[in-house]
Amino acid sequence: MSDVERFDIFVIGGGINGCGVARDAAGRGYKVCLAEMNDLASGTSSGATKLIHGGLRYLEHYEFRLVREALFERERLWSIAPHIIWPLRFVLPIHSGLRPAWLLRLGLFIYDHLGGRKLLPPARTLDMSSDEVARPLKPLYTRAFEYSDAWVNDARLVVLNARDAVDRGAEIMVRSKVISARHKKDHWEVGVETFSGEVLTIQARALINAAGPWVDHILADVVGEDDGKRVRLVQGSHIVVRKLFDHDRCYIFQNADGRIIFAIPYEEDFTLIGTTDHDYDGDPGEVKASEEEISYLCNAASEYFADPVTPDDVVWSYSAVRPLMGDDSSKAQEATRDYVLTLLHEKEGAPLLNVHGGKLTTYRKLAEAVLDKISPIIGSRGGEWTASEPLPGGDFPVSGFKDLVTKLRTRYEFLGARHGRRLARLYGTKAFEVLSDAASYDDLGTLFGDDLYQAEVDYLVSREWAVTVEDVLWRRTKRGLWFSKDETKKLEAYLKEARTNSQTRAAE
Repeated sequence: MSDVERFDIFVIGGGINGCGVARDAAGRGYKVCLAEMNDLASGTSSGATKLIHGGLRYLEHYEFRLVREALFERERLWSIAPHIIWPLRFVLPIHSGLRPAWLLRLGLFIYDHLGGRKLLPPARTLDMSSDEVARPLKPLYTRAFEYSDAWVNDARLVVLNARDAVDRGAEIMVRSKVISARHKKDHWEVGVETFSGEVLTIQARALINAAGPWVDHILADVVGEDDGKRVRLVQGSHIVVRKLFDHDRCYIFQNADGRIIFAIPYEEDFTLIGTTDHDYDGDPGEVKASEEEISYLCNAASEYFADPVTPDDVVWSYSAVRPLMGDDSSKAQEATRDYVLTLLHEKEGAPLLNVHGGKLTTYRKLAEAVLDKISPIIGSRGGEWTASEPLPGGDFPVSGFKDLVTKLRTRYEFLGARHGRRLARLYGTKAFEVLSDAASYDDLGTLFGDDLYQAEVDYLVSREWAVTVEDVLWRRTKRGLWFSKDETKKLEAYLKEARTNSQTRAAE
């Protein structure tokens, strides 16, 4: 990139909303640049419960429009990314003294019929005296409901949107902080400090502020304006424990405080439990799961599981701040998950659009709404297209994952079953690019730990913006759950050497 380059659209923020907007805009023919001050999905977008769902509990707050939009998006997103999104069945035990069975059944009836469900099976009632899902639970629960939603590898959803945006002509700048943005009549002049410390000046006809928890900071301190909206920061934390049950269904548990938590099979050997919900007033970049939150999740899970879950069982925890639209809700759990788009400088012809709120499931519709608002101002290029175009690696049928694994292991006969499934889940059809022309494990280079080889690391560095150990082990692959300290240090040294070599080549 030259010192001054002009774009149609400049996006601040490399989370799911920012990368979704960049992909949509690039696919329509706009010249797009996105800057993210850290790694892609390093904030809210990798700290979710990792569900593509309508939001069953949002019905209690009468958010029918949001739930309907999200329900339609479930199967659309599944169809364009069947490697990182797949269906799950959720078991909701009926807890005496909490929400009554008739109310839950009514909510599930609405959930099934509000729209969008074509392939996912409907809700049903379970007899807990004969169903295997009752075995891990206390013998208090004689009936339960079961319904459909979907799982998503959240961080990979972000990276794949960014990858596709670049493949369609966008510029993605990671570890590049926007330090200034000034309105200059018919364009914006944006100052960006890159990873190397260089400061670039970039011009754009439209500026999209999709900075998530930092959206208000960008508006006030970087742009120097006020749109009258305020984001409400809500912390959500999760814990990961060793596998609590052997079946592939999930649990949704009601708590006496009105909240719900999920217990979900995670990375084959673990169970993910979350989430908490409380207001947060610190630096979003410093958020961590507190001891109180960890205890809360353990206690809530122990209300249902026959074997208690304790803080000593936790092998990993993570936390993120959700940038919800500020409202008058008395409780954080009641704050809306809907999004609000605020447009400034519309008449001057160089718009600023601020994104408040949003959720993973509706990111694609949010991106379309952003383009609907700014396209008439800067000139329309193309229509909506993202509903049917696969994300990288997702060009196979929703029912074709097992066939993909079979093809992968047929082409690479040395691959173990677990390794083959993992690569197919992360990369889809792009797994063939990761493995390239390897004929044995020796051809994949250094084994850093578990089943993470040099060939995969090199792919993540060259194609997916991975720079640090955390990028590789916790956002791109989750192999950190299996890595020892020595293995982590070995990978860290390799990545550091790769950065040094890359900088040397760039300087020559």
